[in-house]
Amino acid sequence: MKKLTYYFLLLILLAGCMTNQPQTAGDLKQKIEEHLEKQEGTFAVWFSHLDQPELQLAINPDTVFHAASTMKTPVMIELFKQAEQGRFNLSDSVMIENRFHSIVDSTEFQLDLDPNADDPYEAKVGNMATIYDLNHAMITYSSNIATNIIIQMVGAEETTQTMRELGAENIEVLRGVYDMKAFNRGLSNRTTARDLGIILSHIASGTAVSAEKDSMMIEIMKDQFYKDVLVAGLPDDVVVANKTGSIDGVEHDSAIVFLPDGQRYVLVYLSKNLPDDIRGREIGAEISEMVYEFLSG
Repeated sequence: MKKLTYYFLLLILLAGCMTNQPQTAGDLKQKIEEHLEKQEGTFAVWFSHLDQPELQLAINPDTVFHAASTMKTPVMIELFKQAEQGRFNLSDSVMIENRFHSIVDSTEFQLDLDPNADDPYEAKVGNMATIYDLNHAMITYSSNIATNIIIQMVGAEETTQTMRELGAENIEVLRGVYDMKAFNRGLSNRTTARDLGIILSHIASGTAVSAEKDSMMIEIMKDQFYKDVLVAGLPDDVVVANKTGSIDGVEHDSAIVFLPDGQRYVLVYLSKNLPDDIRGREIGAEISEMVYEFLSG
């Protein structure tokens, strides 16, 4: 009987070794790095457990990327900060106008709008909307017209300054969306994995603006329409508050993840120089699965 027990335990140990399941954050980092080395493109990853500080890893955390639509999270923080200061109420209504000004020379430009787009506000120019609803569309549908309206309200420089106050040293919010004169001069919003990780950790901890406002921001991010990167491979009982971003050759996602057992963590995935955007999204999903399996295995 003792021999049978010994062999049974040995089989269990061997099976555990065969799964190659990471045992530490260092093992997890190595596994992700090995996976990324096989891919085409430039990548950055930031993972931090919100209740176990020793569980964290960073891969190219300070590499600068075009922010794409991840810049909308800093804009939301600034909006809620100014609302907390009493500059306006989130329930106030504003006119939806498709008229914006370049940061280069203040000349006017408009967005090309599609009334059939997922973003409901592309068909509502000339109507009124609450600031809260515009922000909700900015985050959940990545609404560009809502983003530009809100940036005109709160200011790009003010948004960047708030990021510095939160400890994000490299996020740069310079302008709204589709300011082509600025784009052609290389004036684009930028971010790093570390900085997105820092500001999401603040939101999750209730220290970005206030416990009440940060909780509201999390609930908005939970309504995210785009779930094809970090959320894609996770079980349905995992709750994710996230913001994606993409342009040609660039696929990003940044998330606060809530596991059914109560664990919470921040995960950021940034990519650029991608030959295949679909593959770029798949790689982010694969990394997210690795982190989930590490924590739930």
